[in-house]
Amino acid sequence: MKEPNTTGELPGAEPSGAREHTIHRRNFFKLLGGGIAVVLSYSDLFGLPGLLRPEEELSQADTLRADDNSIAAWIHIRENGTVAVYTGKVEVGQNIRTSLAQVVAEELAVPVSAIEMVMGDTLLTPYDRGTFGSRTTPTMGPQLRKAAASLKEVLAGMAAEQWKTGKDSVQFKDGRVVHKGSGQTLGYGEITKGKKIVVPLDDKVALTPADQWTVAGTAVPKVNGRSFVSGKHKYVSDMVLPGMVYGKILRAPSYGASLASADVEKARLSAAVTVVKEKDFIGVTAPDPQTAASALARIDARWNSTPQPSRTEIFKYLKDNARQTDGGKNTKEAAEKAFAAATLQLRQHFEVQYIAHVPLEPRAALAKWEDGQLTVWTGTQRPFGVQEELAEAFSLPKEKIRVMMPDTGSAYGGKHSGEAAVEAARLARAVGKPVKVVWTREEEFKWAYLRPGGLIEVAASVSNDGTLTSWEFHNYNSGNAGIDTPYEAGAAHIQFHPSNTPLKQGSYRGLAATANIFAIESVMDDLARMVKKDPLEFRLHHVKDERLKNVLQAAAEKFGWQKEKQAGHGHGIACGFVKNSYIATCVEVAYDKSAEQLKVLRVVAAYDCGAVINPVHLENQVMGCILQGLGGALFEEIDFMDGRILNPSLSSYRVPRFADIPPLDIVVLNRKDIPPAGAGETPIVGIAPAIRNAIADATGIKLNTLPLIPQGLKANS
Repeated sequence: MKEPNTTGELPGAEPSGAREHTIHRRNFFKLLGGGIAVVLSYSDLFGLPGLLRPEEELSQADTLRADDNSIAAWIHIRENGTVAVYTGKVEVGQNIRTSLAQVVAEELAVPVSAIEMVMGDTLLTPYDRGTFGSRTTPTMGPQLRKAAASLKEVLAGMAAEQWKTGKDSVQFKDGRVVHKGSGQTLGYGEITKGKKIVVPLDDKVALTPADQWTVAGTAVPKVNGRSFVSGKHKYVSDMVLPGMVYGKILRAPSYGASLASADVEKARLSAAVTVVKEKDFIGVTAPDPQTAASALARIDARWNSTPQPSRTEIFKYLKDNARQTDGGKNTKEAAEKAFAAATLQLRQHFEVQYIAHVPLEPRAALAKWEDGQLTVWTGTQRPFGVQEELAEAFSLPKEKIRVMMPDTGSAYGGKHSGEAAVEAARLARAVGKPVKVVWTREEEFKWAYLRPGGLIEVAASVSNDGTLTSWEFHNYNSGNAGIDTPYEAGAAHIQFHPSNTPLKQGSYRGLAATANIFAIESVMDDLARMVKKDPLEFRLHHVKDERLKNVLQAAAEKFGWQKEKQAGHGHGIACGFVKNSYIATCVEVAYDKSAEQLKVLRVVAAYDCGAVINPVHLENQVMGCILQGLGGALFEEIDFMDGRILNPSLSSYRVPRFADIPPLDIVVLNRKDIPPAGAGETPIVGIAPAIRNAIADATGIKLNTLPLIPQGLKANS
């Protein structure tokens, strides 16, 4: 089988410019009576599954996308028996191409190798809000399972009719329908003959229970892994179209700056260089990136700047600029009253710095205009969202815009927006050629949005027997994800306060749960030590959720929580519930006081996200979360002053290195009785508070800032 191709075209192929025609359910079945439509796909026409030759265009039949409630919108069996599966979700390194292929293979009784995932193409796939929020597994997985199971029912009926027998005499195996009595078989492609099955999805179709899975639930290798390790895979950064030129954009020196004037004459190095100036938008195109960068550097631009808060004053600024919201006066008064009456009280405030996503591939886009229609390839988590941005930017109907997302080099929540796509399209329209824009690493640091900084204030109290009597929690700016405490408290008031932000901020892996759970778990540890309780037992005493208890106990058992510690060593524990899944993390650190050196010695994490679709890839997701969280916990932070990012490079912005990575054990609790949840975010939330609590255990120093030790332990103590 050929490697899956999410673009629907060969890298380097001319975009078709074909217009999308959507068939709406209200009139579709009037025409077809709910039967089977003969709609040939481009793969049937050209014999190339999922690919187009440069000289060929999509026919009208190819773009007649069925209603989203139709089987054909999601799955199509080609005449050769291969299965095309369509989803607006995209692959950004989390390996959903494999896990989604597995659930389809399970329900449709075909090998994974027979499936080609067509992903993130606004022309070919059903509308999708985007790949974020750990929603692919719990939402798209069931949708594709339902489509596959519905299709299998239709195949059973078609085979039974052909054999003049009942559906109960039909079985399925390896992409073939088997007649129980005679042993006759028919391949799926022989039955459908390339026709698209446009009957509606069966909302009541039976799905295979997790305890009966044979393909899902197993460690199927990454379906196109070879193309990545061999360098065959083409990212947007690698793509080339005939006649393509490279674009660079003039950017302000700081946030809030506006263009006063610009002399662009020196940028016209040769006839091959084009300068594009549209109001405050200025860009250049050239035959190669180096010439484009050289031309851009010759533009003499003058800017008007405005005062901006710096990193040293950001937390006061966020609180002073918080917007007033109705936060529940009664619960606040009750929490304050219970706190005042308690003999054991704790007040803490926590500061969380802005941090960058640092994707392996910075933003990139390739745009081409043809006959008034726009085709864009870009690395994004939201192809349909980018399509909407382009439609607004160019006052075009969405049907004239096609956005395709080849697998991109990571995102971590940082690629919801389509800046590079809009920039490439503006330049391409101006010069009449395909244009590719690839942001530099410095541009990615300076102009991509960041994880929000935040201030968190907590007041909590306990009775003499160690029972939580009050809990008051305020988050300024960071966000409200993960803000609710999983612990039982006598009186609780929890409030998020939106604020003005001097920097561009947006989604980040785990959202604000990384900050909120850091504060929650730090306070819980400090309360436990205040009443001289074991931090694990203190948590278990205040938790009713059995799944949260299970991950805490599983992590502690694997870690050896009760074992004696060496001198200078500390143990820390933390847990959290986010996105319908549960994480508990244990950490051991060692502190060399004479050298003022702290080292994370080992990490143990226990994770429950329901039924496991692919155990190896799930472990990889958990590991990736924890290792990324290690950077935010220890040393990642954006430094800024007067609207300027001061550390916009990997030499000045510290991310985890191989030497920073400790031994890591992952315990997965496979709950086959519970539907799968997404695993791309939750495991990140436990690492920072577990390290913080281990440091407190080893040294007695309670660190309430993220990152914890950007300049070493002494600087924060």
